[in-house]
Amino acid sequence: MRRVIINKIRKERSTNVKEKQKTPYKKKNFKKKPYQKQQVKFKDKQKCVVTIKRLGINGEGIGYYKRKIIFIPNALPGEEVLVEIVKEEKTYAIGQIVKIRKKSKDRVQPRDNYDVGGIELAHLAYPAQLAFKKDVVSQSLAKYQPAGYQNYELRDTLGMDDPYQYRNKAQFQVRKNPQGEIMAGLYKQNSHYLVDLPTFSTQRPLTMKVMRTVVRLLKKWNVSIYDEKRNRGTLKTIVVRESFATKQAQLVFVTSTPRLEHANELMRDIILQLPEVISIMQNINPGRTSLVWGDKTQHLYGKEFIQEKLGSVTFNLSARAFFQMNPVQTKVLYDEVKKALDLQPDETLVDAYCGVGTIGLYVSDDAKEVRGMDIIPEAIEDACENAKLSQRKNVKYETGKAEDLFPKWVKEGFVPDALVVDPPRTGLDERLIQTILKYRPKKFVYVSCNPSTLAKDLVKLTQAYHVDYIQSVDMFPQTARCEAVVKFTLKDKKD
Repeated sequence: MRRVIINKIRKERSTNVKEKQKTPYKKKNFKKKPYQKQQVKFKDKQKCVVTIKRLGINGEGIGYYKRKIIFIPNALPGEEVLVEIVKEEKTYAIGQIVKIRKKSKDRVQPRDNYDVGGIELAHLAYPAQLAFKKDVVSQSLAKYQPAGYQNYELRDTLGMDDPYQYRNKAQFQVRKNPQGEIMAGLYKQNSHYLVDLPTFSTQRPLTMKVMRTVVRLLKKWNVSIYDEKRNRGTLKTIVVRESFATKQAQLVFVTSTPRLEHANELMRDIILQLPEVISIMQNINPGRTSLVWGDKTQHLYGKEFIQEKLGSVTFNLSARAFFQMNPVQTKVLYDEVKKALDLQPDETLVDAYCGVGTIGLYVSDDAKEVRGMDIIPEAIEDACENAKLSQRKNVKYETGKAEDLFPKWVKEGFVPDALVVDPPRTGLDERLIQTILKYRPKKFVYVSCNPSTLAKDLVKLTQAYHVDYIQSVDMFPQTARCEAVVKFTLKDKKD
C-alpha cells in the first residue's frame, strides 16, 4: 500500500513539474531607464582642481570635473589647475585659473599682459601653436566626418620665422575712462569693457606709432569722443593700415557725425609729426551699432588709398578694402594656392569671393583667363583698378554672386577649367555648393579661414571630389585662428 501511495505522489509531482514547464514565466514589466551621466552642480564661485585634456577650437583649455566639461581660458593640455567657476550652464561650465599646480612644458611668458582678443594663445610656445592649428582641422573633420576623412593628408602648419609684429592694420575703439582720459584699444574678452593698448606685440611698429601719436593729439585739441551710453560725442574708432611695400600708412577716423572737431588742426599736426601717413579719410557711422564702418567715407588729406605688393602684383587699398592683415604669410598662403591649382597656359580660372582680386591676380600669369566675382561693388572696382596697375589683361571682374554668375558665364561659353574659393568664416553658400556639384570644374582649391565650416562644406563637396590634402597656414600667430588650403581631385563618374 505504501508503495502505491509513493508511486502516486511521484506521478503527481511529475505532472505538476511538466505543467509548470509548459506555463511561461511572467516577468514583471520593469521599464529600463536610459543611462544618464550624473553631472555636478557647482556652488557660486566654487573652486575645484582640473586636469586639462586638450585645447578647444577657440584656444581654451578643456577639462572635466565629476563628468562635467569645463572650459578654462589660458590653460594648457597636461596642466593641473585650481579654477574658480565663473559661469555654469546645464552641460558645461567656464572656469578661471586661480593657480597652476602643474605647468605644461609648452607654457611661455606672454609678451602682452592684456585680457583682449587676438593674443589668446600668447602663453603657448609657437611650435605647439602650429601643432594645435593642425589639430583644429583634425577635430573639425572628426565632428562632421566628410567622406574618407580618416585618410586625408593633413600637412604640418606653415608658420612664421618671427611670429610677432605682423598685423598691418590696427582698428582700435576710442572712449574715455572714468577719469576722463582718452583710451584707444580693444574690448576685454566676452565683455564691453575697453582696454587701452599703449603697446601690442602683434601690431606693426608703425601702426602703433601712428595710433598713440593720434591719441595724444586728440587730447591736445580736446576732440569730442563718442559716449556709447549717452549716444553722444564724435570720434568712435581709429583705423591705421600700413603698407609693407612702401612703409607708408593710411589713417581713418570713424565718427558718429559728418563734422570732426578741430580737423584742420589735427591734420596739420599729423602731417608734421607723422610724415609716413600719406592718406587721411573719415568714415561716418551714426548711432549705436556693433558695426565699425558706416556707409559713407570722405577724403580729408593726401591720397585716397595706399599701395601694397604681393610678388609682382600691385594693389590699391581704399579705406574699406579687404586685404589680408599678414602680408608675409599671405604670400605663403597664395603660393600654396598656386601650387595646388597648377594652372597651365591654356586653362581658365574662376576666382569666387574675389574681393579686391588678390588670389586671381596673383595666379593670373599662369592662366589663359581669370574671372572673378564679389557682391561688394567697391571691391570689384578695386579689383579692376588693381588689374590695370599690374597690367593683367587676361582678367575680368563682375559684381554678383558666384552661384548666379557661374551658370551665366557657362551659358555664354566660358566653361572654367579651375575654380578657387575663399569664402568668409560662414563658409560656402549652399547654392554655390550645388553649382559646384553641377558643373564640376576639373581643378578645385578651397581656401578656408574657419576649419569648422570647411569640414561642414566637405560633407557635400566630397560627393564629387576627392580631398588630396589639407595644408594649414598660420596667418595669425598668437591666436587660435587657422587658415587652410584644400586641394581637390575630381572623382570619376564610377566613384
